[in-house]
Amino acid sequence: MNIRGSSLLPEGAKARRVYLSLRDEIAEGRLSDGDHLPGEQKLAETFGVSRVTVRRALEALAADGLIERRAGSGTQVRANGVADKPVAMDFTTLMPQLVEMGQTTARLLSFSYGSAPEMVMRAMGLMAEDRVQIATRVRSAEGRPFSHLTTYVPEAIARNYSENDLATSPLYKLLERSGVRIAEAQQSVSATLAGPDVAEALEVAVGSALLSLRRVVRDVDGNGVEFLSALYRPDMFRLDMALARVGEGSTRHWEPAIGRAEGAEA
Repeated sequence: MNIRGSSLLPEGAKARRVYLSLRDEIAEGRLSDGDHLPGEQKLAETFGVSRVTVRRALEALAADGLIERRAGSGTQVRANGVADKPVAMDFTTLMPQLVEMGQTTARLLSFSYGSAPEMVMRAMGLMAEDRVQIATRVRSAEGRPFSHLTTYVPEAIARNYSENDLATSPLYKLLERSGVRIAEAQQSVSATLAGPDVAEALEVAVGSALLSLRRVVRDVDGNGVEFLSALYRPDMFRLDMALARVGEGSTRHWEPAIGRAEGAEA
């Protein structure tokens, strides 16, 4: 089950915590369509907050169409808040899938050349005088934005394609067309909150939780050819990962089954 992003988060950190917790229960199916929520007093005791705080959270859920509140009959979960299936990515083949996402479209927000931020310079091994192309795009699925992407590419490479190319073609294809031989990438995934500009682009409320991904791509000579800073709406994007049970005896543990992916080309 997948839930649409809130048009407006409730005021106050405690009310947001209650809202997000109940929204997650609905999203994960622990609260189903037609289920009755406990009363305000019971919810207040459960979350350790006031009834006023609970009421703010419930009002936000009702505004999102996730619950229906009726005097005398309590509060019920409603299925009209359920969105379409999120864009799903297998973690083992994430790179090629992002290249071949034919079902999505990209909108170019900004395009320029200049100096890279210090963090990007360190990650890519650039010198202070090196210039990069900086481009920001929003990618959408069926007309709904789900990712905010900012890329940094060395100027010598980026001059081989145009602003229009970047707006209409996946970056990896443009890099390869420019003669870059991509060898590897390293990425990290964490969480962050949406600032005003990103929130507007992704059509979510300011302060909404986002999935944050940073990736450094290198060529066969070990040179950094791209730095990606990507923000994803968690209600529309999911990373799937296959796990294998490995080891012997007391050392057995779960491990990502990365090596099982076949035909994965960046």
